Amino acid sequence: MPFVLKRMFAQEKQKAFLYLIKELDYTQKEAQRLIAKGRLFVDGKPMTRTAGEIQGEFEFIYFEPMTKGLRPTYVGDEFVVFDKPSGVLIHPQNRNTPYSLIDELKYQFGRDANIAHRIDQETSGLVLCATNKESERDIKMMFQEREMKKKYLAFVHGEFKEALRVEAPLLRAQDESAMVRMVVKVDESGKASKTDFKPIKYFPELDMSLIECSPYTGRQHQIRVHLFHVKHPIVGDPIYGQSEEEMIKFLDKELTPLERVKNGGATRLLLHACELEFELYDKLYNITSDVDFEKVCMDSLTI
Repeated sequence: MPFVLKRMFAQEKQKAFLYLIKELDYTQKEAQRLIAKGRLFVDGKPMTRTAGEIQGEFEFIYFEPMTKGLRPTYVGDEFVVFDKPSGVLIHPQNRNTPYSLIDELKYQFGRDANIAHRIDQETSGLVLCATNKESERDIKMMFQEREMKKKYLAFVHGEFKEALRVEAPLLRAQDESAMVRMVVKVDESGKASKTDFKPIKYFPELDMSLIECSPYTGRQHQIRVHLFHVKHPIVGDPIYGQSEEEMIKFLDKELTPLERVKNGGATRLLLHACELEFELYDKLYNITSDVDFEKVCMDSLTI
């Protein structure tokens, strides 16, 4: 588990953040932020005063990244790209999260490395990660300015007959039932969102299609909601197109693989980030996934 409780000892009375800077090589900002979050304990109680002092024994919750051997698809001087498997979180949800992509990144490239954008836990594919603070700032600015071109592959229900552009505003809001947590829906009061879709291959025996998706905006669940909106939900989607009961079972991690195949058609969400194209420091990059996504789709239709 990446979050570990470390017993530490300060010989002399001193500011807690100065001790963390000296012993764990944090910056002042990082040290004070972690103290404010309640990561440092004196006599079993969290210290939240960033100017608080310590002496003697205390405890500190420390992020100690682990590896499962996931190697990056691309390694550059300023960034790396991982091909994230479906089911792996980008960041830990809480201190009990056993593993996430940030573990792998920081284990291999150091504490200053950081993930520059997100894809859903269930979505597989390319994730761009900065290896230092400067490139992190510049890469995040690229996403903010929409200078990053992204392509996804999706396996959807029904025959997707022709290229289609969907421009439907998306609203991220609490569902009216108050039982289903944060879902996204098409709503006129939502944020402008645009996605292009292009058919690649139709599988008549399954009545399913492999398509290419090119989002121009980066809203949460954008591709999933836009495809559901045009009545081509993604195969294996446990949220969009499912009953409230099944959604809740999935969110509570009570949905079995067999139930997922029965309800949504596959054991996982069949959405894959397959290509990134961008310019960074006067050089153009085009990075593609090596995953055979069509095979992944076929393998995911049964248990």
